[in-house]
Amino acid sequence: MEYIDYLESVKRLNLWARAYYVDDNPIASDEEYDRLYHEILKFEKENPDKIASNSPTKRVGGEVREEFKKASHIKPMWSMEDIFSSGELKEWIERIYKNIGEVKLFCEPKFDGASLNLIYENGELKEAISRGDGKIGESITANAKTIKSIPLNIDHEGLIEIRGEVVILKSDFEEINRDRLMEEREPFANPRNASAGSLRQLDSRVTAKRRLMFFPWGVGESSLDFNSLSELMEYIYSLGFREPPYRRVCSDIDEVERFYNLLLQNRDSIDVEMDGVVIKVDDIEKGESLGYTQKFPKYICAYKFPAVEKVSRVLEITPQVGRTGVITPVAEIEPVNLNGAVIRRVTLHNYNEIERLELKLGDRVIVIRSGDVIPKITKVLKGRRDGSEKEIKRPEICPTCKSRILDEGILIKCQNLGCPDRVVNSIIYFTQKESMDIRGLSSSTVSLLVENGKIKNILDLYSLKLEDLIDLEGFKEKRAKNLLEAIEKSRKRDSAHFINALGIEHIGAVASSQIAEKFGVKFLDVSKDELLEIDGFGERMADSYLEFVRVNRDSIDKLLDTLDIQYMEREEQEEPVGGYFSGKNIVLTGKMREARGVVKRRLETLGAKVLSQVTKNSDILIAGEKAGSKLKRAKELGIEILSEDEFYRIV
Repeated sequence: MEYIDYLESVKRLNLWARAYYVDDNPIASDEEYDRLYHEILKFEKENPDKIASNSPTKRVGGEVREEFKKASHIKPMWSMEDIFSSGELKEWIERIYKNIGEVKLFCEPKFDGASLNLIYENGELKEAISRGDGKIGESITANAKTIKSIPLNIDHEGLIEIRGEVVILKSDFEEINRDRLMEEREPFANPRNASAGSLRQLDSRVTAKRRLMFFPWGVGESSLDFNSLSELMEYIYSLGFREPPYRRVCSDIDEVERFYNLLLQNRDSIDVEMDGVVIKVDDIEKGESLGYTQKFPKYICAYKFPAVEKVSRVLEITPQVGRTGVITPVAEIEPVNLNGAVIRRVTLHNYNEIERLELKLGDRVIVIRSGDVIPKITKVLKGRRDGSEKEIKRPEICPTCKSRILDEGILIKCQNLGCPDRVVNSIIYFTQKESMDIRGLSSSTVSLLVENGKIKNILDLYSLKLEDLIDLEGFKEKRAKNLLEAIEKSRKRDSAHFINALGIEHIGAVASSQIAEKFGVKFLDVSKDELLEIDGFGERMADSYLEFVRVNRDSIDKLLDTLDIQYMEREEQEEPVGGYFSGKNIVLTGKMREARGVVKRRLETLGAKVLSQVTKNSDILIAGEKAGSKLKRAKELGIEILSEDEFYRIV
């Protein structure tokens, strides 16, 4: 890096820092920020006589906003040294051992939120101060007092500063964003931005509604006399503060690595955003003897997790036609590696989403991916536009069959039933597990059959012969026979799965089961009023079902003539179904032996109502394998929890 490049990098990083710390509106990802920061740091170590006076390496946090009263921390709120690899961890620990000998290390999660300093005098909360520049922050006491996990009084004499992180639980964050969308307000990009913005509201009533939570991680000024940080933190927890989900005193680097990997593996199931592990010398006196740099104590570091959000550039928008004709825009982006997966394409759901984000071709965007969740664009970095970006226009013709489309606002549809993409996607949906369950008929196989003219619609599946398959690429006699057997087996399927397989818009697995049970063999000959009698059915669902049957009745009748559908006749009951689950609100989580829709239908036949989220109104959570944040939430609310085995024993 040349000196002129260094000065430009300092200018850019200061711009990013202000957007992050002061404006609560980041224009760079954490990874970009950290990378540029370390490039600047490297230059400064090699050229100590050329360090710029405004270098961000000389600052701890952000500037103080004008709207709040300034307040001083009694002891500085230091930042931490970041490390990103096993090699850097080894170097850091060896440096510690060289100076003070082998010591134990206290490890805990690094929560991704907003730092806060609480000052108590003789047990009473006197002031709450944001980190600010590390020495002076903003007095946000009124807002802090609305956070239920911050005690207003503690059993402690004298003066004490308790430092911690203000966060929003991931489950609460989803609900907050749903509410904001209903109010036609822009959703928050992530829980960290939401917690930082909520904590610094001028109206504390807004803060109170945001479900903030405080996790302590350290102490500033105090008269406490503990030998170790781990003992000190146990005392802090005993005063009524929340404990982190994991913490550990480690004896060596191997134990630190195991703890790091434990948190990394459980990162998605823990209901708080974490971006690494904080490692501290546990012996307080020995740790302090290491001293401080201008920015951080030498006894502490943050071992960062791999990024789950990165910045990319939108190269193109590709419209895709689904089975119902709905055209979905997909963003083609510069490849980024997130959680071990190279992401090149991100769905945008609909063209209204593009307009909501104010997205343009060429824009830099933040892309996130957590666990196995589908990647999504959460934010457009408008502050980094250079004028070369181009508007994205809503399509007027189908990208596949070139017929004119119907623009309904949120949804844009191709109405041509013979559109090749519609045909392929409707067949793929028809064959899935919760539909006709035709094993071995993958999406690529369906595309191969359509492209080679072997099938033109769903009905053609049941006319396939051995000779149609064995001349296709990748097919040998055994594979062809197995596929034909699976197709033949699917002929004898119940009517609930058959209705679901039709792929009717707004009619999913549960609604299909309700229709099948209520109407039996007469499921095609129903009126709107009869459909509206079904619990949970509205005008849109009823209209969608009736219109689909009207348009496709001939094709459905031909399918029914070919198949041996098992009709579900539900007996009339004067009273709701009795039993353990009758009248209860049930939530399902984790991987289950049966398809989720099957378990839902079984519960509903037992008189239960199946909810999608854990709330205080939930009665029972049924947990399968790898249950995540819903299980933790249920435990916090004291909701009854059943394992999958317990559920099956009851039913």
